[in-house]
Amino acid sequence: MISKKLTIAAAFVLLTGLSVGPAQAQATAPSAPAATAAAPAPGQQVVKAAAGAEKKNPYGLMHIIEQKNPVSMSILAILAIMSVGTWYVFFVKFFEQNKILGQAKSVERRFWTSASLNEGIEKLPKSSVFRGLAEAGVRASQGGTTLVGLNDWIAMSLARQLEDANSKLAGGITWLASVGSVAPFVGLFGTVWGILQALISIGVAGQASIDKVAGPVGEALIMTAIGLFAAVPAVLLYNFLVRRNKVIGEKFRGFAGDLQTYLISKGSK
Repeated sequence: MISKKLTIAAAFVLLTGLSVGPAQAQATAPSAPAATAAAPAPGQQVVKAAAGAEKKNPYGLMHIIEQKNPVSMSILAILAIMSVGTWYVFFVKFFEQNKILGQAKSVERRFWTSASLNEGIEKLPKSSVFRGLAEAGVRASQGGTTLVGLNDWIAMSLARQLEDANSKLAGGITWLASVGSVAPFVGLFGTVWGILQALISIGVAGQASIDKVAGPVGEALIMTAIGLFAAVPAVLLYNFLVRRNKVIGEKFRGFAGDLQTYLISKGSK
């Protein structure tokens, strides 16, 4: 009887221990994730370290300006003047060409539809190039000369007036041609200077390390890019303005030819 009681007691204790063990394990299991969550993840540490170590680019254009090297600053100033001058000349000549093209349209509407030559001249603006041509032709037809025929004298007077008009129209465009030719070589000089600085840095350091070479070589490449940035627009804008000048020149010559024919026919009558 006692042995049966001991056996029952031992079985009860064993079952109680098995039920308590998993419960304690379940109670202690959530503490591990909490401890893990408390500690920062390795990826977060890398991101924070990278954010703390982030700095400004030491090899860009601002670095060149901050160094204030006389040669580099002079090259940048020259290229900046070339670029600004290019766009200034382009806009000035572009609006001037548009003004003359508008005057050409007004000549067809006002001058050739007038009752008389003097009335047609008065209808044109005083700043009009075509009015200057008409006035020069009228003066030549009224003055005349015994050494040259009337036709030749009018043609010579109109030709001089055309040369003056074309020279004023072409003024400033040579700047674009000069910038397009010179700016790449100015940028190339900046490239040579940057490479020279890289070689000097290597010689002083006694070893070809990246930090000694990257800065000057990066400066050299930036100078090349700035030179091309100034030269390429200058060449394109030069071709654009020259092509428009040819169109305007044809209008000048056409008006002068028609005016000469009118004056000769009037003089013969």
